[in-house]
Amino acid sequence: MFTIVDPTAIKDWDQQIKDLPGASFFHCSAWAKVLKKAYGYTPLYFVNTDRKLDTVIPLMEVSSLLTGKRAVSIPFTDYCELLAPHPEVSRVMFDVIGSEGKKRGWKYVELRSDAGFLNGERASASYYRHTLDLTPSVEKLVSGFRDSTRRNIRKAERSGVEVRFEKSLEALRSFYRLNCLTRREHGLPPQPWAFFAKVHKEIISEGAGVIALGLWDGKVVAANLYMYSNGKVIYKYGASDKTYQHLRANNLLMWEAIKHFAGGKCTQLCFGRTEPVNEGLRQFKSGWGTKEEIINYYRYYLAREVYMPVEQGALMAARSLFTRMPIPVSRVLGLLLYRHVG
Repeated sequence: MFTIVDPTAIKDWDQQIKDLPGASFFHCSAWAKVLKKAYGYTPLYFVNTDRKLDTVIPLMEVSSLLTGKRAVSIPFTDYCELLAPHPEVSRVMFDVIGSEGKKRGWKYVELRSDAGFLNGERASASYYRHTLDLTPSVEKLVSGFRDSTRRNIRKAERSGVEVRFEKSLEALRSFYRLNCLTRREHGLPPQPWAFFAKVHKEIISEGAGVIALGLWDGKVVAANLYMYSNGKVIYKYGASDKTYQHLRANNLLMWEAIKHFAGGKCTQLCFGRTEPVNEGLRQFKSGWGTKEEIINYYRYYLAREVYMPVEQGALMAARSLFTRMPIPVSRVLGLLLYRHVG
């Protein structure tokens, strides 16, 4: 027997799911709260009710006049495993989801993970994921770094870059200033400040996230945002001022974060999702001795009962425009558009 729940309304949700194989930060109630409050998405987590909770397929319903109505597991999330004891359970659950989606008028359901029941179905989109095992000693970790990574760390140290780990709203504002610069460099509008304000309230201030700041001559030149749960960390957002790229502050930030989370605090650091076209970012993440894997997304159109590719033509065409756009304008566009593209 399956039912639909909202994890933000279940007091002990995180405790219930923490031991399920594949559970990550993205399954936690705090992340659901952020997406629900910042963008107005409706959490619809399909779970079993026959016994102790052992099956969870988390979805968010996105309802937009611009982009239609659909379910995504989960918007603005790098990956989200289907938590089920056996592929057959996932298949049965997916049939239930499809029936519910047709009643609710969804165009499609998007899964952001592989699922055994798909039987080799072609992915709608694919990305890289890099993870680092934090259980070895610091010396062992360093030995796995690429030579260029070690050189860049030393260069940042010699240049006088200082790293601080902070949880204040002021630190988050420093990150956000750099995030706006970085998003423009990538040809994307920045996420709305209201989203990061919710991240601070629901995640950082609750002890499940931290901001790493890289300072040079008293100025914040780079910043990373890490989130963690159940001994696993994800490097969710990184930003920097390209003017100071020669300092290699990003390398020192990551190195200090590895030391910060290692030593028994956490067992794994995930470097997040990387687009196949972003070879520079892929090489940066590979340089830390990480394990590289493929993340597959599957977009199933309910009316046609077929999996189809994720179309990104409009986004790619707009990127050159965003790189030239003044930041105040792109911030307004981010505020208006993000909830429609989840």
